[in-house]
Amino acid sequence: MKFSFLDFPALNAHIWLRMIKNFNFNASDGENLKVTTYIEHACFSGNSIIFVHGFKGFKDWGFVPYVGEYFAKRGFFVLTFNFSHNGIGDNLTEFTELEKFAENSFSREIRELNEIINALKENSFEDKVSGKIGIIGHSRGGAISLLSTVERKDVHAVALWASISKLDRYSKRQKEEWRKKGSFEVMNMRTKQIMRLNVSLLEDIEKIGMDSIKNTVRNLDKPLLIAHGDQDLAVPIKEAEEIYSWSDKEKTEFYKIYSTGHTFDIVHPFAGTTDKFEKLLDKTSNFFINNFK
Repeated sequence: MKFSFLDFPALNAHIWLRMIKNFNFNASDGENLKVTTYIEHACFSGNSIIFVHGFKGFKDWGFVPYVGEYFAKRGFFVLTFNFSHNGIGDNLTEFTELEKFAENSFSREIRELNEIINALKENSFEDKVSGKIGIIGHSRGGAISLLSTVERKDVHAVALWASISKLDRYSKRQKEEWRKKGSFEVMNMRTKQIMRLNVSLLEDIEKIGMDSIKNTVRNLDKPLLIAHGDQDLAVPIKEAEEIYSWSDKEKTEFYKIYSTGHTFDIVHPFAGTTDKFEKLLDKTSNFFINNFK
């Protein structure tokens, strides 16, 4: 558990308490998920936000701790976490569990996110959480957020940041080689690590279905924010436009951010915020506040 305080002038009698807690959450299969929560008790509304990281992402990457503190200051209880097989172990900023990373799947992440939501509702992390729940999913985490919550009435709004619109992101030739070798290798450009994906991930994609995200968005009966940078090279903005085309326009906002990419000009290690990222945060905060009234 870690505490920090936002200092006020000495003559100000009010004390603003910020609480940041770390948890080890055991999933139903015994796997461990590392969780960090953020709350500002002086302004807490009772509502919650869960942040879902993407492929090669983690809860301590770049902007994520800043996101936690930002939304806590705006009255939300914020929960960030690592999926059990995202490759991050006890070293919270380095990929040291590459065997687990290779064995990860969409189905596992969908199950784990649902278990996190259930635990939040059962007050496993904070006993004062009783309001509405929102989800922010970045990149692949956007797809996981949609697939996990489409049928949940207890998740009230979803925000997608640079989300993918399809699970199958591989060419026919890549998939043939993947099946032949039993694994597919990807390069982590930041760490220069070769990270393997077992063929079980490809089989999981085929099991879930190629049109799963399209069908999910068409059946999503809750407010949706789609935010995407127009210079995103990792996930082209065309994918955001696809998601918007499938959505209920009466419940969906499409926020295009010009001249920025997949992480909205934020780097890891975190080197400070940017004007574009602050606008994204404000847009997302207002989206949840307006839809949680």
